[in-house]
Amino acid sequence: MELSWLNWLYTAIAQVITWIHTGYSTFINPASGLNWALTIITLTVLMRILIFPLFLKQMRSSKKMQELAPKIQDLRKRYKNDKQRMNQEVMRVYQEAGANPLGGCLPILAQFPIFISMFTVLNAIAHGQHDKFGMTPELVDSARAAHIFGAPLPATFFTSGADIAKYGADPVMAKIVLVIFVAISSLTTFLTVRQSVTRSMAQMPDNPMAQQQKILMYISPLFAVFSLNFPLGLILYWVTTNLWTLGQQHWFYSRNPMPQFDAKGNLIPVQPHPGLLSRFRKSKATAPEPEAPPEPKIVRQQPTRQSRSKRTGSKKS
Repeated sequence: MELSWLNWLYTAIAQVITWIHTGYSTFINPASGLNWALTIITLTVLMRILIFPLFLKQMRSSKKMQELAPKIQDLRKRYKNDKQRMNQEVMRVYQEAGANPLGGCLPILAQFPIFISMFTVLNAIAHGQHDKFGMTPELVDSARAAHIFGAPLPATFFTSGADIAKYGADPVMAKIVLVIFVAISSLTTFLTVRQSVTRSMAQMPDNPMAQQQKILMYISPLFAVFSLNFPLGLILYWVTTNLWTLGQQHWFYSRNPMPQFDAKGNLIPVQPHPGLLSRFRKSKATAPEPEAPPEPKIVRQQPTRQSRSKRTGSKKS
């Protein structure tokens, strides 16, 4: 999968890996699985932060398209017998509103070169290629010696038991760990796609692509099976990016609820759902103040009524 025209990106990824690994090596063993796991997770987070503006652009474009859904439905009914005119009118509405139907592809296209670069660099490490992409022999050797839960970082499920044993790991235990990571990768892939498809179908129930989206939702976990041929480090990257996507989409969806329309197709303003932090602040601000202790009741001593004889000083007969 190595593409020569991406050599500059491979070198950049390898350099970032070197910087992160060197930083963690100041207090963690360079050849430990923890060091390399943190290195890969940190690299993944940095890459996702880098393409975060593309994610926002994608979601905002998707939101505009959802708000335009009633107009699009009306155009489809009006020009149902003229597909060319219908497509022209639909694109005109999208352009006037600043919505891009292809905006959802931007984060995927941005991640693809990064994914190839990660695969290429980790594959070079797995094969002990010290002279590639500016990596030092010490860096490559530390990665080859790293184990994550007993599985070598550069190993794949199809790596022979003899080769896994060369890394100083138990072949059976290593394959079990790899299968577990692949299963987690498959599950997180499914959850990520389901989160997006469920939102899309709820917003556009009559979407003609709804059936295809359902099929994609259930087929997507099968693509993770191909990661059986990926190094453990790359599977860890994929699991991390899936978890990041789940959290990122939940964050955006909670602050941008689905648009609602009245009977005439006019957009109804909807208040965003409060996040955890805002809920905490709200509960703290609206918490009832403790009641002040009641003031002590003042009891005035009334003089006792005396008999007439005591008031006059005469004896009572």
